[in-house]
Formats: sequence, C-alpha cells, structure tokens
Amino acid sequence: MKKFFIALIGGTVLLIGVAMLVLPGPGLPIIAAGLAILATEFLWARRAWRRAKGAVAKARRKSGLAMWLRRRRAAAAAKLNY
Repeated sequence: MKKFFIALIGGTVLLIGVAMLVLPGPGLPIIAAGLAILATEFLWARRAWRRAKGAVAKARRKSGLAMWLRRRRAAAAAKLNY
C-alpha cells in the first residue's frame, strides 16, 4: 500500500514537472523532486536520480562556475582591503 502511494505522489509530481517544461514554471526542479520521491521505493528511479545528479555535477564542472565564483570572491576581498 505504501509503495502505491509513493508511486502515485511521485508520478504526479513528475508529470507536473514534465508539463512545466512547456508551461510557465520550474520544470526541471519539479522533475528532480518527483524522481527523488520515486527513488525512495523504486530501483529504476534511484538509478535515474543518480544519473541526473552526475550529469548536473559534470555540467557544473564544465561550466567553470566554481572558478568564476572564486575569482569574484577574490576581487571583492581585494576591494575591501583598500
């Protein structure tokens, strides 16, 4: 019974997220939330969740965001020292 309710709630959240890809709203975070809910009970969703987290981490590394933030912090600290 618990698995049924997890599937119902997670599936609904996932479908709302997919709809938000074309409608106004934060589609990708809602899809991630739906997968996270489903991952508590289903192995396939856990695998998809891990794969998605890995893809996000890879995109963050390639984007250079961390380096940009470090440079911004260093520049702000240099301005404070004057």
